[in-house]
Amino acid sequence: MTAPVRFPRFFVTSTAPCPYLPGRTERKVFTELRGPHADALNDALSRIGFRRSQTVAYRPSCIDCSACISVRVVANEFQPSPTQRKNFKRNSDLEVTLCRPWSTVEQFDLLQRYLGVRHPGGGMASMDEVDFSDMVEHTPVTSYVVEYREPSSDGITPGRLVGACLTDRQGDGLSMIYSFYDPDHSARTGLGNFIIMDHIRRARDMGLAYVYLGYWVEGSARMQYKVRYRPLERLTRSGWERIGPEEHDTLIGAAVQARSRELPTPEGCSKDGVPGGQEQYRLAD
Repeated sequence: MTAPVRFPRFFVTSTAPCPYLPGRTERKVFTELRGPHADALNDALSRIGFRRSQTVAYRPSCIDCSACISVRVVANEFQPSPTQRKNFKRNSDLEVTLCRPWSTVEQFDLLQRYLGVRHPGGGMASMDEVDFSDMVEHTPVTSYVVEYREPSSDGITPGRLVGACLTDRQGDGLSMIYSFYDPDHSARTGLGNFIIMDHIRRARDMGLAYVYLGYWVEGSARMQYKVRYRPLERLTRSGWERIGPEEHDTLIGAAVQARSRELPTPEGCSKDGVPGGQEQYRLAD
């Protein structure tokens, strides 16, 4: 008899410059997601720290560094700070729509504006429309694009697109694969944080336990925003553990300081180290 689920084959990428910490190198272990059991495999791998990029699930496997730590927000117990509450109220008039994973010119134009301001030297800056379509549409799992629009002026024509997020629906939560938003909208400050809080609310309403934020990287100023959400769990060698209140206060304080002295993104890096294509997933020699 043939086993219903084939055990995945794992590979290791060649060493490349670290997208988070200048002067360091990285490598990743990865496997392909495909077939009727792709959702189940993606769920299982996400619980041990893997992330999805198109048809690949990967996680860092660096020889001399363990700075990348998987984190997730406990949706039902989320405790917004006063600033977060104000942000959510300020942007609560946005119209939110779950769309099938199909790229649009409007989404691509918004992404280009976002990258041009926030990550001008990043690896995604050279993406064209085909690359963007591949990122959104090449998914073997349950995914959608969450669109955030300003209210319609006439009740018929869709309002202006100001944010979007490629999101995976998993068995125990929502995984935010990549989000982007209007970086120059003076009346819509904090859009990135609002998108995260909307996902937390959405997960709670859907009866899902967590929102997966990807990797928190100590020492990388651009990744410190992830510790601002309480309560937060991190993946350790012993499994998922909650960050205690006192330590969390310290981490948030450090995140505020890191923001004030934020350095340019390492060359070839995007917001979360996400490349513009799949060329990084080559077998190591």
